[in-house]
This record gives sequence, structure tokens and C-alpha cells, in this order.
Amino acid sequence: MQIQDLPYADPGVPDIRSGPRFLFWLGRSQLGGQVKSLLWGLLHHLGIAGLPLGTGIAVQAVVDRDGGRLALAGGLLAVLGAAIAIGDVMLHRTAVTNWITAAARVQQLLSRKTAELGSVLTRRVAAGEVVAVSTGDVEKIGWFVEALSRFAAGAVALVVICVGLTVYQPALGVVVAVGVPVLALAVLPLLPRATRRADVQREKAGKATELASDTVAGLRVLRGIGGEDLFLGRYRAASQEVRKAAVHSARMWALISAVQVVLPGVLLIVVVAYGTRLALDGRITVGELVTVYSAVALTYHPLRNFEEIAMAYSFSRPSAKRAARVLALTRTTTATAAGGEERAATGDLYDPLTGLLAPAGRLTAVVCGDPDVAGRLADRLGGHPAEPGADHTSVLLGGVPLDELPLESARTAVLVQDKDPVLLSGTLRDLLDVPSSGAVPAADALTAAQCDDVLDALAQASVDTGGYPMRTRITERGRSLSGGQRQRLALARSLVADPEVLVLDEPTSAVDAHTESRVAAGVRELRKARTTVVLASSPLLLDRADRVVLVHEGQAVAVGTHRELLATEPRYRAVVTRETDEELATAVGLADELEALEGETA
Repeated sequence: MQIQDLPYADPGVPDIRSGPRFLFWLGRSQLGGQVKSLLWGLLHHLGIAGLPLGTGIAVQAVVDRDGGRLALAGGLLAVLGAAIAIGDVMLHRTAVTNWITAAARVQQLLSRKTAELGSVLTRRVAAGEVVAVSTGDVEKIGWFVEALSRFAAGAVALVVICVGLTVYQPALGVVVAVGVPVLALAVLPLLPRATRRADVQREKAGKATELASDTVAGLRVLRGIGGEDLFLGRYRAASQEVRKAAVHSARMWALISAVQVVLPGVLLIVVVAYGTRLALDGRITVGELVTVYSAVALTYHPLRNFEEIAMAYSFSRPSAKRAARVLALTRTTTATAAGGEERAATGDLYDPLTGLLAPAGRLTAVVCGDPDVAGRLADRLGGHPAEPGADHTSVLLGGVPLDELPLESARTAVLVQDKDPVLLSGTLRDLLDVPSSGAVPAADALTAAQCDDVLDALAQASVDTGGYPMRTRITERGRSLSGGQRQRLALARSLVADPEVLVLDEPTSAVDAHTESRVAAGVRELRKARTTVVLASSPLLLDRADRVVLVHEGQAVAVGTHRELLATEPRYRAVVTRETDEELATAVGLADELEALEGETA
């Protein structure tokens, strides 16, 4: 896989049972790139390892005044220099390619999972963690995949050096063969502590990122209540905690680096001292001593790869664990229909868990009383269990479980608009350019959602579009718009999509009563042949619905029109008219007395 071939046509099915398994799967998925990097790394390291041999031959040739051997040594050094240069360049190219392709694979997997889960993702995983996984964690995972082949090349080079020196000069080679493994493994006792400190640093950095994300998202509200200084102080404190943790972690890695410098120096001193004695005794030549000395000195370069792979694994393991946890999230836990064959996606929408029924082609309003319960119910109706441990009984559309439909078919059939919809940056035309049936023009959707004032504001705010609102750019998350304007533009986007079933969670909570009434009428008219479910408690919306369902304590307990339920159902009246608990108890008591009197009369 080359960089120009990205993105992957299919990033594959990852092994997400654990962080290390996910890292192993990534390395195995690009085995060809790892082998290329390993081979170029061997050429580079073995070229470096061969320099002492050429140097030793040259020194001994000078001592023996042998011009032929000196020329041979010069030619050997030239060949080794070319091998080092070519190997270094190609090792860098292939290693960086491995890093970029691994990072791209992880990002594609995360994007695919985000598209699958939609808005449910941030309900299961904190927003700061999502940001950390998709940015910093991807980079650390790619670093480990990149370092893996360099480490393998360095390890093989060290084995070759030790074996070669043992054969070339057994007396000194045995000392090197014993000392090099000690050097390579000396840092292992320090790694657990370094890893723990790095984990603490990442945890604090994730919390600081989440705090920053929440602060930016709510900046307008914070300024309105004068709370920006409070949150700025909190972020400063969190930032200082991250700095202290980073310094604490860096000290341990500095110690590991120091060990990697000191111990090779000690081995070099031992080899020189012992080799000098052997040379004075005439057991080895000066050239052999220079060769062994140079080889030991050059082992420092491949030994650095041991420190790098330890650091890369220490940083990437928790990153891979977080990525695997996100990738393990599923839309539902029920098995998808065999082969994912197309199933009919039309008809009544029915939730067996709550008993809620939304007849096809009608506007059904649902009253829950608790906004959180309404949000979870909206997610269920869209085929998403709101909580990992919640009941995963599938919602039925025309008698077909939503989680037995292929994801694309389910998304086309049922669209859920969250109570706090997100507007991506871009022009208004881009915002409304969504997959749709093509039956609802953008102009009709904007009219039904009562966006005339929004269009006027966009036209006036634009200085380079000739006053044409459809070409006006909307800032990130629609921050330049009011809450009501964002809600109505999101509603227009949902209406343009024209799904078989549209689920709206509090679609007018941020607009005034007059606009809310007109929005209700516009949605009813535009969706008169489609199934629409509105979770709300506003009388203006409820009065426009064909039928209203009261969901109390997780069950649909009453069905009727808005006016019928106001007259006959005290619990419904308490939610819609905001009655107090005392007033509700009085109303329930009166209802019970009337029922008892009617029974006695009968």
C-alpha cells in the first residue's frame, strides 16, 4: 500500500478484543510494508556494522604496509557507505509510509464507526475522548507501527554483530555477545513505572481536552452569564496538572535514555581495557582491536531502537485500547440478518419495549415528561440503544426489526433529529445537500421550517455572495446563528431528506410560540403522506398531531388527541400544563372519585 493509493477501499475488520491485539492486527494488515522497511533497515544497519571491518582491515594494512589490502578496504568502505545512504533513505520512506497508512486505516475505521453510531457516539463516549482518539491516539498508534520494523531491523543487526564478532575474534566477541543483551534488556524494569506515568499524563490531557471542548461549545452561554473567567480558571488548573504530569513522565524517560547511554559506555570501556591487554600479549592484532572497538561503539545506534519501541508501545498501548473501545461500540447487539438482504422498510413504527405505535403516514406526538427519557426513546426509534446495558429489543418498522435491516436501508428509512442538532461549516446549499428522495425541494423545506428570517439574516451577513443566502457560509456548528435559527435550519435539512419515518426530538424548544405554531403547521402539511414522530410537550405541537401518546415510567399508558388527553388523563395534563405534584394528586383523586361514583350509579 502506497500513500497515493489512500484511502483504503476497505480498511478491514479490526481485532478489537484488546489494545495489543488491535496493534498486532494493524501490523499484520500491512505486512508487505513492514517487510520492505525491515529489509531496507537491515541494509542500513548491516552497512553500519560492516564499517568496523573495513576500518580494521585498513588500519592493519597500514601497519603491515600492504597497499593492496588498503585499496580493498577503501573499496569496501565505499560500498558500505553507499549501502548506508540508500538503506537510510529507503528505510525512512517505507517507515513513514507505514506510519501514514496505519494512521489512515485507523481514521477510516473511526469514521466508519462514527457514521454507524451517529449522535449516539457522544452519549457513550465523552466528547474529549473522541477528540483524543481521532487525533493524538491515531498519531501514537501510527508511531508504533512505524517503529516496529526499525526495531526488528536493529534487533537482527545486533544479533549479526554479536555472532560476527564471536566468529571474528572469539576472546572479545564473547564479551560483546554477553554484554549487548544486557544493554538491550536493562531498561525493562523501568518501563512499568514509565508507562504508569505516561498513562496519568494522557488521562489528565484527555480531561483538559474535554474541558476545552465543552468551554468552546458553550462560550456564547458562558459570556451571557459572565462565567467565562470561571471556566478559564478551571482550564488553567487542568493545563497545569497536564504540565506537571508531563514533567513527571519525562523524568522517567530521561532516566531510561541515560541508561541507554551509560551502559554502552561501560561495555566499551570493558572491551577496550580487555582488548588492550590481549593486544599487548600478542593474542590479537591492532586491526582486530580497532574492529571490535568500532563495532561495539556502533551498537549504540541499533540499541536506540529498543528505547524507541519501548516508548512507542508504552504510548500506543492505551491509545489502541481507547480506539478499540470506540470501535467495539455497535448500533445494536442483535445479529444482522444473514447476508444483509434487503427487507421491506415501510409501514407502522412500533416499539415493543414501551408499546409505542406510530401509524404509517400520520403525525404522532409523544409526551414523556423527562427530556432525557425522550432523548433515549428517540435513539431507540432510530435503531440505536441509548445505553450499552439497556434492553436491546429492536424497534419494528412494518413488522421488520430495524437492526435486521442493512445499515444503509435503516438510515434511509428512519431519520432521527437530535434536540441539539449540529450544523457543519459550509454554505447553506451544502447544508441542504443531503441524501434524499428528491421529492421535497429545499425551498419548500425552508418554508415549512419557517426559515424566512434566517435567510434574510444570512443574506445581510454575506458580503461576497450578492445577497444570495444559499451561497452564504455558515460557521462551524452554526455558532453565528441563534439557537432557534439552528433548530429550524436543521429541521429544514431533515425535511429535505424526506425519510420514510422522521423522528424529531423537541424540534422547536428554542423558538417563540408564534413561530412554533407555524412550524407545526408547516411540518404537518409537508409530511402529510409520511410517518412523523415528534417528542415534545408543547401544546402548540401536540394540538397539530393526529394522535398523542403519553409515555409514563417507560410505558405507553394513554393514546388520544391532545384535547382528549387533557380532559381525561391527569398525568398528561400535569406534563403539558406544568401542574405541581399537589395539583396532580388532587386531580387524580377527583378522577378516582368520579370513576367510583359512576360505578355506583351504574
